[in-house]
Amino acid sequence: MLFYNPKIDKKKYVVAKYYIECKKEDLSKAAWNLAIGQSVGNPNVRNKWETNEIFENSSCVILHDRNELQDINKGHVKIGFPIINTDWEGDGISHLLCQLMGGQMDIDIFHKCRLVDIDFPEEVLKYYLKPKYGISGLRKVSGQANKPFSGAIIKPKTGMSPKVLLEMIKELIDGGVDFIKEDEILSNPSFCKIEDRVPLISNYINKQSKKVIYAVCINGDHHHIIKRAKLVSELGGNSIHINHWSGLGVYNAVRKLDLPLFIHFQKSGDRVFTDPEHKFGIDWNVICHLAGIMGVDSIHAGMWGGYLNESEEELKKSLVTLRNLNVVPALSCGMHPGLVQANVKRFGNDFIANVGGAIHGHPSGTLAGAKAMRQAIDKNHEIEYEQAIAKWGFVK
Repeated sequence: MLFYNPKIDKKKYVVAKYYIECKKEDLSKAAWNLAIGQSVGNPNVRNKWETNEIFENSSCVILHDRNELQDINKGHVKIGFPIINTDWEGDGISHLLCQLMGGQMDIDIFHKCRLVDIDFPEEVLKYYLKPKYGISGLRKVSGQANKPFSGAIIKPKTGMSPKVLLEMIKELIDGGVDFIKEDEILSNPSFCKIEDRVPLISNYINKQSKKVIYAVCINGDHHHIIKRAKLVSELGGNSIHINHWSGLGVYNAVRKLDLPLFIHFQKSGDRVFTDPEHKFGIDWNVICHLAGIMGVDSIHAGMWGGYLNESEEELKKSLVTLRNLNVVPALSCGMHPGLVQANVKRFGNDFIANVGGAIHGHPSGTLAGAKAMRQAIDKNHEIEYEQAIAKWGFVK
């Protein structure tokens, strides 16, 4: 039968760590309900089809002595999920999340259940390709060493024609950016179709002496994203941008195409399931871990000091996870020239300073805004930088 065992063979399990609060029962009861309910069956009802062999091979294991979890109603619990239960080539992250964050949400004794950490054995990791380029690749392409990357975001978010979009891009490149990201709202509207804008933009970028990564937004349902990723590559693009609402498993599917594309993970809306105030959710650091093994090259990791202002401790935790996987963190949502060195001081150089409003809203326009960011990163302060500081301030 299902058992408590703190000394399992971790080669055979994905180990998930949860923070659980119970309504009435203790953690021992909650752990049992989670473990059996997310593997072999109903937590409270046995049937004739449940053999000892099934329990031995396919039931989750609670990585605690039972006494550790009795008589307390909140705390951390580790559960081992047998890797035999998953077709890692085909089921992937999508089915794993169904196991990790599924039926326990429907059980009344759970008041709160958050997935806070995850550990994969090598037997599982071999099915995931990790970044094709990542930090090291972006440094090689951009020629930038020992400093943050200068990133720009297309604004307005949507509404422009391909020709107008190209004119903006020209100014951003002239201003010295390394990375340009279309906004997550754009995707494939009739007035700015992917097949129209990508060749126009990629032809221009590919002729420049300065190498710039341009992330084309391809949000959509899974089958459309696969088609769009291939199309962007065929049309000469070098990067794609996918928001998580297109499905976490899609990053892995695109990475397996092994296209010559940087893959950017865009996080807007993630707080629907990552906000720590929610009773049921997944810690953002776990999402970063999953994104990294699936093969994204860059990710909107968060922000410090902007209109999104996360704690240094939590942001550092995510940045360590991402950098260990060679994923480029993008710090965005209120970044401006006066915040660049403050973020370097706290988090080091391996990040994209990704900027929308503070580039396009510069007193002298987009070109000047891009130059101001370049000057902030290079510590080569000229009039554009000074104008930006006068408008947005300087943070130590």
